[in-house]
Amino acid sequence: MPSLTRFLRSAVPLAAVLAGTAACAPVVDVDPAADAQNPACAEVMVALPPEVAEHSQRETNSQATSAWGDPSKVVLRCGVEVPGPTTDACVSVNDIDWVLSEGDTAWTATTYGREPAVEVLFDPEQVASSTVLVQLGDPVSKIDQTRKCISISDQLDLPADG
Repeated sequence: MPSLTRFLRSAVPLAAVLAGTAACAPVVDVDPAADAQNPACAEVMVALPPEVAEHSQRETNSQATSAWGDPSKVVLRCGVEVPGPTTDACVSVNDIDWVLSEGDTAWTATTYGREPAVEVLFDPEQVASSTVLVQLGDPVSKIDQTRKCISISDQLDLPADG
């Protein structure tokens, strides 16, 4: 399960990253994704909003990454591994499908059916998932969707109620 600290190179504990520290660097140190150089990521990055969940965008030191809040409340990486079929929760927010994984201190939302995939990490105690996913939906839509989330009921020929 990915965590926000896995992508922030700092040795600062996650609680300090999300809750605040007195000595915050102006540039957020984020590990780039394996496919960060994908040209589709550039389209996403130029479309990102200057604010997410009322937190201002900050500069990062890696290609195809962004962060909002000081300290970071939301971290985005484009070019992460494309998720395959999964039993993790998959939600559709404004026609963008996201696979959600709940961690101990951060949630991960990864686009489903788009290549390259975009990953967003956030603490749901600090920012609402609905706000984050709505505000990042338009930029993510710059990557064409090739698959959609489905549920088991979509695959079964269930009898109609009657």
